[in-house]
Amino acid sequence: MRAMRSDRAAGLSGVLAAVLLAAGCAGTPAVPASTTAEPVPASTDLRSPIAELALSMVGVPYRYGGADPHEGFDCSGLVYYTYAANGHAVPRTSQGQLNASRQIPLTLAIEGDLVFFRNQQNLSHVGIYLGDGRFVHAPSSGGAVSVASLDAPYYQRHLIAVGRLLP
Repeated sequence: MRAMRSDRAAGLSGVLAAVLLAAGCAGTPAVPASTTAEPVPASTDLRSPIAELALSMVGVPYRYGGADPHEGFDCSGLVYYTYAANGHAVPRTSQGQLNASRQIPLTLAIEGDLVFFRNQQNLSHVGIYLGDGRFVHAPSSGGAVSVASLDAPYYQRHLIAVGRLLP
């Protein structure tokens, strides 16, 4: 009887170990924030519609917490809306968007990538890169979605990261 319990316990332990191993493999692997390998060139096929839609939102009023072209956008709401409208789920906040993106050098940025800015020490703003040093963003209360240049002194001083959400 004792031998049968040992065999049953061993069998259950084996099943439990197999289940835990399978569960560990089923998770999504963590993506490092930066790698030493040469980045794979990104295709603009997925990004062009995102950049085009964001650009079509120029003139929509700024609204804190906004993520809708009828009510207005804040900066992360514009990113959230344009990606979602193109079938890509992204976090709603700029911090979540930064955390979800893979950081890349500005020299490798293409349309649809994200540019992140800080105010003092905190992340404060995000925009959608258009190429040629330009990005579209919902800048601030009283303003509207507009296009800006990374060459502007303010944005040069406050740029902290360029991120890629899509492969």
